[in-house]
Formats: sequence, structure tokens, C-alpha cells
Amino acid sequence: MTNTLRRFETSGSPVITDGEQTKSSFVTYPLEGLDNLRPGGVVIPFSDGHTRQLPRLVSGPFRYGHHADEYLTRARRLTALPVKQAVIAVSALSLLYPADGIDGYPKEQFLDDLVTGGVADIRRCLDAGAYSVQIDFTEGRLSLKLDPSGDLLRQFLQLNSRVISAFTSEERARIGVHTCPGGDRDSTHSADVDYTLLIPELLTLDVGNFYFEMAAEPEPATALKVIAAYLRPGCRAFIGVINPISPRVETYEEVARRSSKPHSTSPLTNWAPPMTAGSRPLETTTPRRATSPLLRSRPVSRELERLPIPSTFELLRSAPSTPPDTRMGCVGSCASRSGARPVDDPPGPRYTQLLNGWCRPRLSLREKKNR
Repeated sequence: MTNTLRRFETSGSPVITDGEQTKSSFVTYPLEGLDNLRPGGVVIPFSDGHTRQLPRLVSGPFRYGHHADEYLTRARRLTALPVKQAVIAVSALSLLYPADGIDGYPKEQFLDDLVTGGVADIRRCLDAGAYSVQIDFTEGRLSLKLDPSGDLLRQFLQLNSRVISAFTSEERARIGVHTCPGGDRDSTHSADVDYTLLIPELLTLDVGNFYFEMAAEPEPATALKVIAAYLRPGCRAFIGVINPISPRVETYEEVARRSSKPHSTSPLTNWAPPMTAGSRPLETTTPRRATSPLLRSRPVSRELERLPIPSTFELLRSAPSTPPDTRMGCVGSCASRSGARPVDDPPGPRYTQLLNGWCRPRLSLREKKNR
């Protein structure tokens, strides 16, 4: 971790991260030490054919075994720079609950316990001096692959909103949500899902910051336009211009070209270098030394200071806009303020079981978008 922090310091980034180097993984750190988990949970397939499998909860109550402030405290002892801390979204941990339930521990009680743990995870980081807290929500895009109707995504957003609503407006300004197609072993689980179907729903979450993977997207200009249309006044969108799972390291000129594109595609203003993101994969077998080349060459802020544009950038909405109504429906109080409109269910009694719950099939987001 010391080496990681030193390399981030020399990159010129004003806010740094420990890269989640001391976590078992970015998603499973709260599960360390728990004795009520067993193998055989939800399987997550990746595009190269490999899979990851979560454990399953076998009894209650659910409690966090570890909290992210433990990693933050260690990192802050080793650097004088502000540190951003990543936490896992409670929506990801909700997949631990088995589809057939747990005797004596109903799902509603599990979700209450999960939200309590998620609030504590963020609260402890803020209290421990985190510059900001990033909620990792990689399962957002995956949910649209598992359930194109958007019902599963809606469930995830509602659950995360329960956590976010526990904080004051000042605290929410220091909280953000990260989204990406789920990189692991240089592969992804949902890069084939249209980003523009996720973005409007994601931006209903009542936080101050959003962190978007963008460098590997086939149509980044389209995604940026959707972000511009739906980003609320006062919110910031941090846009990535580095592809961290590519085996080839980008040249300075390539990063410069990526950074210049938003100026011509987005009406948003106030560009600035964003905070760096963590790079901890889903499991413990990936050698930590594998991230060293990334830190030697990514980010490349100092080299790009010689160029007329920043290496990475931040979007800050400067004026409200009225986006077209393509949202699925209300997601907490934030969605109701942003003009979200409920969508009526199509007729028919058919139900489809998805992961750990039952979801009614609806029109897909793409169908709604094209109507």
C-alpha cells in the first residue's frame, strides 16, 4: 500500500486512494470473519468465459465483519494528501440472500440489517476523515443484462437510496457512486449493455458525485450527452479517460485526445482533474504487483500539464435542463424531484425469477426509449 500511495502522490493527483490494495476484494471485505456464509451463491459470468461466485447467507443476522474505515485509517497514516475511500454498495451485498429464503430470518429483516451496515460503513469513513466516499455500484449495469425490464435495477437503486437518505445534504455532497462494466482478469461482465440505459436511472441517486468509466466505451460521445441531459445542478460527474484493464498502456497523446472530446460533445462546464479510482479486482489471486505498471504510467497528469487539455476531467452542471422523460419510474425522493414518471405495468400475470427475488417483466428500457 505504501508503494501505491507514493506512486499516486507522484502522479500529481490532488486527491488519492490506496487502490484498495489491502482488501480481500472490493466487494467481499465486509464478509471477512463471518461464520454464517457458505459457498454456492450467485454466479457472475464474464465475457471471456470465466465466472465469479458469491457466497450465500445461511442464517441471520447479517453484520459487517469489517468496515472500510480500517483501510482508510491505514492509508491516511502514510500520506499527507486527501484520501478518497471506496465502499461496496449494499445492492451488491443483497445478492448474498438466497432465493429460497432463510428460516427465521425474512428478507425484509436482512435488508434492514444490510442498510444499517451500509450506513455505518460510509459514516465511519466520513468520521475517519475521508475526503470523499465512493460507493462501488458495478452491479448496476449488470442488472440490466440480467433483467432488461429494469426491475432489478430499480430494486438496487431503491436499496442504495435507503442508505444515502441517512445522511445530511452536506454529507451527501461528499458521497459519490461509481459505475463500470465490472472488470476482472482483463474481462468485463456487462460491457455489452447499452450505457445510456443505465445513466438516467443512476443519476437519480441523491449524491454529490458520480464516477463513470468511459475510456473503453464504443460510443463515449453518446454517453456524455446523456450525462449532460440528466446531471442535476450542483452534481459532479467524473469521467475516466484511462482503460485500466487494457494490457496496453495508453500514450500521453491518446489520453489527451480522449480528454478533448467532451469539450465538443457536452454542454457542461468547469473541467478539472478528478480523483483517482481504486483498482482492486474481484478476488485475491491477481498479484498486487500487476497494478504497478498502471501506477507508473496512469494517471499521467504531470506529463499532460505540457498539453493544452487535462488528462482526465470533471463535469459540473452549471445550469438546469429538462431532459426527455425516459426514466423507469420514481426511485426515492431524488427521482420525484427530478421529474421521473412511473411506468405502468403491461398486462399479463407472468413472473420471472431473477437472482434473489421475483420481478415482473416490463417493457425493456430500450423499448421504452424507442417508443
